[in-house]
Amino acid sequence: MEPDFSSITNRFNEIRRVAKSGVEFWLARELQGVLGYGDWTNFENAITRAMKSCESVGVDPTKHFRETTKMVELGSGASRAVRDYFLARYACYLIAMNGDPKKPEIAAAQAYFAVQARRMEVIDELPAQEKRWSCPVSVDS
Repeated sequence: MEPDFSSITNRFNEIRRVAKSGVEFWLARELQGVLGYGDWTNFENAITRAMKSCESVGVDPTKHFRETTKMVELGSGASRAVRDYFLARYACYLIAMNGDPKKPEIAAAQAYFAVQARRMEVIDELPAQEKRWSCPVSVDS
């Protein structure tokens, strides 16, 4: 099955949040559905593998995966705290790379991040002059 880049890109961007500081982030429980996981435990296993991947290359996972809790309403009307994570883009990338590739959503996310990585490589290879001209600039800025 061919990965649907536009669908994964749109869904990924729809759940993107931006903090007051301007830093973008995603919530794991929202990303869970985008990546095709119905069960939190299985998705949290992918998060754990991604954090270990981060550690194995000498990167502090707490810089990209920030544990938090949120209150959810139960069927009875009561509420309880559940674990969630604030995720940086790098964390989302690592989760996709460490997810179940049999899931079409994971396969699409892996392809999406591979394409994005290649785009950055190409941009990084451009001479400084070309980088300036290739960036869109508003006439008003």
